[in-house]
Amino acid sequence: MRHETSETRWDTGYEWKIILILSLTFGLVGLDRFILPVLFPAMMGELKLSYPDLGNLVGILAVFWGISAFAMGFLSDRVGRRKVLIPAVVIFSLMSAFSGMAGGLVSLLLIRAVMGLAEGPVASTGVAVAVEASHPKRRGMNNGIFQCMISLFGNAIGPIIATQLLLVTDWRTVFMLVGIPGLIMAAVMFFLVREPAHHRTGAVVSRPGLGDLFSHRNVPLAMLTLMCAMGGVFVMGAMMPNYLTDYLHLSIQDMGFVTSAIGFGGCIGQFAMPTISDFIGRKLATLLSYILAAIFTYLFTQAGADNLSELFWLLFFAALFNFSALAILAGPVAAEAAPIGMVASVAGLVIGAGEIFGGGVAPIIAGQIAGSSGIQHVFAFTIGSLILGFGIALFLRETAPRKTETR
Repeated sequence: MRHETSETRWDTGYEWKIILILSLTFGLVGLDRFILPVLFPAMMGELKLSYPDLGNLVGILAVFWGISAFAMGFLSDRVGRRKVLIPAVVIFSLMSAFSGMAGGLVSLLLIRAVMGLAEGPVASTGVAVAVEASHPKRRGMNNGIFQCMISLFGNAIGPIIATQLLLVTDWRTVFMLVGIPGLIMAAVMFFLVREPAHHRTGAVVSRPGLGDLFSHRNVPLAMLTLMCAMGGVFVMGAMMPNYLTDYLHLSIQDMGFVTSAIGFGGCIGQFAMPTISDFIGRKLATLLSYILAAIFTYLFTQAGADNLSELFWLLFFAALFNFSALAILAGPVAAEAAPIGMVASVAGLVIGAGEIFGGGVAPIIAGQIAGSSGIQHVFAFTIGSLILGFGIALFLRETAPRKTETR
């Protein structure tokens, strides 16, 4: 977003309220989205599912997420945030509950597709709401707080809760339970979320056209490199539970413990590195994230099943740096490259591209690799994706306010 808001009379109270509610809501998006791979080992026998089916289920949600992130982000720049954001939260919560009623692969695919359509706007419009509520010098930090909750809820708390619930109930009930909190968040957002000033006053704002979305070179670069970051994140998240249970032969509960490292590491990475990028710059923070993510992912693949702590901490740091690259690119890099009035559109475009390939195509490819060559080979694909992302990120232009003000 290439303009600065006046520092006088900043509504800090609203800023922190909106970051809190967005964080909780995005956390529930993560819980609803990432609980399926955790429950998948328990579902496979009953529904007669396979590794390629897992890749397709993860992928179809991401593809529809990517399409709707841009389309609904563009719409929210026109009609306002509330009309897009609140219905989206209601729909994805209902789809999570409906997942527990699925009778087979086809019904699950349909439910996950609709869930993706609903969750995409929460990402793109949520970034815009967070940016509009945030002081420019806290933009990276606030986007990091907002985005890190998808890891904390979806990949850290979720696996532990889900695998423990499986001791006392079935996977269908778990799906139904996790849909309830989102409906509560939608009600809270109805009373809290404000429209941007021009929507509240009805003022006519001159907006750039669709062609202007690419006026900043960081937009196409962020799209390409985010595909690589998301390829790492979603292949890791989709395939990890079955890698741990089928290849390393961990128990379901031990798998839940180790898999939670993705969430705890990702949560810290999505908060810490965007905050650090406010000071050292977006480009350097992104490059460090990519190279360290690749190193720790490789080290994880060399670890055995005899040391759960080693598995946990290597996966923790691999996720920390992978998710930190994702958060910087999808949040402040996208927002700071956006023309005035098109933050949600640019965020949706960047996130959408990353989701369609990194979250959609990459897990499908990984599922095919797992089915044909063995699940242990999917991480070579992940490491290659991270290295490619590093190469593309070398060409990003620095946009962090603290860095550009000193030039």
